[in-house]
Amino acid sequence: MASIKQVPIPLSLTGKLMKKLLSYWFLIPLALLLGFAPFFPQPHIVEKIGMLRAGTLKKPVDIFHLFWHVWPFVLLAYRIFRDIGQKRR
Repeated sequence: MASIKQVPIPLSLTGKLMKKLLSYWFLIPLALLLGFAPFFPQPHIVEKIGMLRAGTLKKPVDIFHLFWHVWPFVLLAYRIFRDIGQKRR
């Protein structure tokens, strides 16, 4: 049986990729599009946060939906706080 040779990814390439993925040009549209989709009649994130506040967020699919629509905002917040922290140094 032939073995599969794994090629390591250079750290410079992964660093550049992460900088592009964490750029504001990528994160802001991602948060707006994925975070608020679907837009009509009510964004899922608004519906799921309302369910969370009412205590009716119990189904696993609803919990998944909440996390799915929140993670772009979490990444954007991470980037903003990281930039604020670097400016204070």
